[in-house]
Amino acid sequence: MFFLPVTLSSAGAAALLNLWLAIRVIQIRHAERILTGDGGSPRLLARMRAQMNFVEYTPFVLILIGLIELAQGSSLYLWAVAAVYLLGRVVHGIGMDGWRRGREIGAGITFLIVAGLGLYAAWLGYPGSNPLH
Repeated sequence: MFFLPVTLSSAGAAALLNLWLAIRVIQIRHAERILTGDGGSPRLLARMRAQMNFVEYTPFVLILIGLIELAQGSSLYLWAVAAVYLLGRVVHGIGMDGWRRGREIGAGITFLIVAGLGLYAAWLGYPGSNPLH
């Protein structure tokens, strides 16, 4: 049996973060009385995009963290990457409410982490690059 503590903890935190983003969407829906779609509301559209952007990137990050953890074991590096990614997604979510710098920081963190994890996973998968195999 494999136990992937970084992946498991990250997935749990990501689920809670997604719930927080969904609640933020619901708050605007209630405030502006919009049941479906965006109703032409820029505020609602921004919050919907913040949540969907999270949903678009997070599966890749969790899969990469899980596969790297499976290949190399748990490490402080993976814990840090997961924490920074999730923090970046919080900043991005808040930034989508009009704090442009927060949006830029969150997006930048996301791009760097996806690129870094992707490159590292590709390198680990290359024959002879992983010292554990």
